[in-house]
Amino acid sequence: MVLSTHLEIEFKNLLTNEEFRRLCDFFHIKEASFISQTNHYFDTEGFALKDAGSALRLREKKGKWEMTLKQPAEVGLLETNQDLDESMAKAFIENNAFPVGEVKSTVQSIIDGIEGLHHFGSLTTSRVEIPYEGGLLVFDHSSYLSTEDFEIEYEVQNFEAGKEIFYNLLNELHIPVRKTENKIKRFYNQKLLQKKSNLI
Repeated sequence: MVLSTHLEIEFKNLLTNEEFRRLCDFFHIKEASFISQTNHYFDTEGFALKDAGSALRLREKKGKWEMTLKQPAEVGLLETNQDLDESMAKAFIENNAFPVGEVKSTVQSIIDGIEGLHHFGSLTTSRVEIPYEGGLLVFDHSSYLSTEDFEIEYEVQNFEAGKEIFYNLLNELHIPVRKTENKIKRFYNQKLLQKKSNLI
């Protein structure tokens, strides 16, 4: 079992389809360069992790599985990552069998009743990552719950320097800054919209 913990500092901005294609052209990114990955999200029925500002996901990419817990930090998010084999991952998705390890222990310290955790949905992203000005620029086209969105992310070590570089790039390409929630929050919001529409 491989376990790692690190601080995630990133900037993100939602894009229109046209802006996304323009960015790809600017960085000479071809369609064939995109790699698909799927995030599977977990929470209790009452979204106890969400209410604690945290998120739990399983990521499936190129046949490998990684479980990640994200928690609030003073700057950015604290990520705890744990590699899983396919049988453990599928047991968690299908039978709520939470794999033993530091992620489980940490979740138990955040919320009560982790037996109430369940898989409540998946989001698939086509992604390209390229180094840029000392950080990592990430191009994402995501599909989930009968919708899709386009996004640019910039992962950095230094908040202030990264912020300046990222917003300068958006300004150079005439892309407006948009308040952008992370993927799991966008997934939550879309799921709530669907629930409301089903009640009408």
